[in-house]
Amino acid sequence: MTPHIEAQKGDYAEIVLLPGDPLRAQWIAENFFESPRQVNGVRNCLGFTGKWQGTPVSVQATGMGQPSTAIYVHELLNVYEAKTLVRVGTCGGLTTKVKVRDIILGSAASTDSAKNTPVFAPYTFAPAADFELLKAADDYAIAQMLEYHVGGLVSSDTFYLEDPANSYATLARHGVLAVEMEASTLYTLAARYGARALAICTVSDCLVTGEEMEPEDRQSTLDTMVEMALTVATQ
Repeated sequence: MTPHIEAQKGDYAEIVLLPGDPLRAQWIAENFFESPRQVNGVRNCLGFTGKWQGTPVSVQATGMGQPSTAIYVHELLNVYEAKTLVRVGTCGGLTTKVKVRDIILGSAASTDSAKNTPVFAPYTFAPAADFELLKAADDYAIAQMLEYHVGGLVSSDTFYLEDPANSYATLARHGVLAVEMEASTLYTLAARYGARALAICTVSDCLVTGEEMEPEDRQSTLDTMVEMALTVATQ
């Protein structure tokens, strides 16, 4: 047990999906897992373990933002011996070519966070996805004829900005497709501890056009993304 997870060793599978929202974690377990059982309820950051097509899998909510994500990822990797972590979340599009409900496969993750500065200075570390997971997700998206994009994410520590479209304009000009709040830390810790990680995000809104998904859809209509994540992680 840890201060944040009450599960015993062995309660988590080596493959863990990571939504931010605890209710999304519960929804994933109830709708995709065979015989799901709750393994964590501390702070209502819910975790579940079951099977998907015969393979043991888990899902653990991380909460919002990089500090919270870092806690759960660190403990899953170092205490519960997870090997493959796949973020399943939402993101905001930074370009008009990215439409609401499109899927983004995050090949790398920039950030405005200073979390990595004291660790890597004088260098700037470039957190990136596991190539095998990324390629498998790309192959899956092509085979399923999904609307998707592969490219950079930016993990921001700030949700409310005065002028979000202009704030991210330079990143968008350099190919960054969408903003979210967790992938950079996920990729950094996976690299540090020798694990595989990928962020798969569904576009919930576009900061350029103002188009957005209904709030209830963010919780429970992301089944395409979850099925992709489970397929890719269990191959």
